[in-house]
Amino acid sequence: MGRIFEVRKSTMFARWDRMAKQFTRIGKEIAIAVKTGGPDPNNNPALRRCFQNAKSVNMPKDRVEAAIKRAMGKEMDNFEEILYEGYAPHGVAVLIETATDNPTRTIANLRSYFTKGNGNMGTSGSVSFQFKKMGVFKLKIEGLNQEELELDLIDAGLEEMGEGSGENNETILILRTAFNDFGNMQKALEEKGITPITAEVEWIPTTTVELPDNQAEDVLKLVDKLEQDEDVQKVFHNLK
Repeated sequence: MGRIFEVRKSTMFARWDRMAKQFTRIGKEIAIAVKTGGPDPNNNPALRRCFQNAKSVNMPKDRVEAAIKRAMGKEMDNFEEILYEGYAPHGVAVLIETATDNPTRTIANLRSYFTKGNGNMGTSGSVSFQFKKMGVFKLKIEGLNQEELELDLIDAGLEEMGEGSGENNETILILRTAFNDFGNMQKALEEKGITPITAEVEWIPTTTVELPDNQAEDVLKLVDKLEQDEDVQKVFHNLK
């Protein structure tokens, strides 16, 4: 009985840690969106996207409001969004999106993670050519006519559409657009009265690397370590 309790407690703490990281990431995204485009979501598509993503992870309203207030102050003035590149063990390409007020600290931490994880940092452009920057929209599938929706969204830049699994393993619809068409797709969905579960910009690998389980575990350990850093927003890789 004690063992079952320990496993449940460990799972619960892991879930809390993941939620806290999501809140921190989205809070930074909100602050940066406000700093760039102002606090009015009606005139700031990036902020509307952030609000959707905050809702998808049940981020409390007071955390959202705090992020907006923070953006209106001076503490966000020195924040930079920087993309770092590198290789995990076994030749897996890794991209790390960061939002930091201290790039020296950030790169020192990242370099340490790569070194300890038997990977190595790369220079700008050494890895990113293996990825395509795309807008990714996840929708609830209920009530949608997929064939009609696909035809309607082609003019908005739809490149790929297919089913996938959501947070709770439910079936969802995933739309992908070129990065430059992100705003067009967001507007098209709004006009159709469709609110995405999430709307994100992601780096999608053009080719993937398949590894045996023990080697894949080496890669995922490094990815997990990178994701835990306070300056890291998202990590992308080309492990299949």
